[in-house]
Parts: sequence; structure tokens; C-alpha cells
Amino acid sequence: MSKTTLAAMVGAGLMVANAGAALAEDSTLVRVSSPHSVSETIDKLSAAVENAGAKVFARIDHAKGGESVDMEIPDNEVLIFGNPKLGTPIIRDAQAAGLDLPIRVSAVETPDGTIILYRSPEAFAGSHGLPADHPSVVAMTGALKKLTSKAAE
Repeated sequence: MSKTTLAAMVGAGLMVANAGAALAEDSTLVRVSSPHSVSETIDKLSAAVENAGAKVFARIDHAKGGESVDMEIPDNEVLIFGNPKLGTPIIRDAQAAGLDLPIRVSAVETPDGTIILYRSPEAFAGSHGLPADHPSVVAMTGALKKLTSKAAE
């Protein structure tokens, strides 16, 4: 085994360990375990989003991006989606909330399997001065719980 290969393997191992530590530290993230691969989980989430009448805006595969620059990371995909009926009232009441909307949900490969991650709507709403009981925040919280649960079935 070459020194370069060994260094890459050690580096990848450290990234996975550091990613797990970083996930454990952020209390604003909601975590849902999925029995599926990262790709299948995002496929199921995308279907659930579309079936609920929301719009998928983008799908990002961070691992493929890393491959394009000869870097390896564990599978990591993000789905960006939204529903203007929920997001618009939030942005109307706090324009900077547009930085956090549309919603982004990530599925990541960890040593313990696939984990679905998203920032809780209450957390980003609070960072923009909106109360956790704002009607759209409450609706968005419920929708995200249902959608991610469907992706993890």
C-alpha cells in the first residue's frame, strides 16, 4: 500500500469520525434513522415531497462532487424542496428566513447507517425572531416529520 493511499484512508476515517462528532454536537438538527442507502432514502423523500404537493428544487450529491476533485467522503445527499403555502408566510414575517428556505434535508452515511438530517423549523425560525408557535412553523414541523418518516419506511 502506498503512503498516498494510506494517508487518504486515514484522512477519510478521520472525516467520518469528525462528521459523527459534529452531528452529535448540534442540538438544532433533527435526526431520523433510515434502513435504506443514502440514495434510496433521498429517492423516497423526493417521492413523498412530490406526493404531498410540494416542489423539489434540487438534489445535490456531495460525494460525487468530492469525486470530481479526487476526494472521497461518505455518501451524502441533500434534497432542497418547499411549499410556498408554508414558506411564504415565514419569509413575509421575517425576510431573512429566505436564507433558510426552501428546506434542505440531508441523508448521510455514518458508521451506524443512514441518517436523515434537517434543521428544526423552530430553530431557524427562532434565529429570525419568529416564535416556535408561528402557524407556518408548526405546519412545517409536522410536514417534515411526516415526509422524513415516509423516507425512512
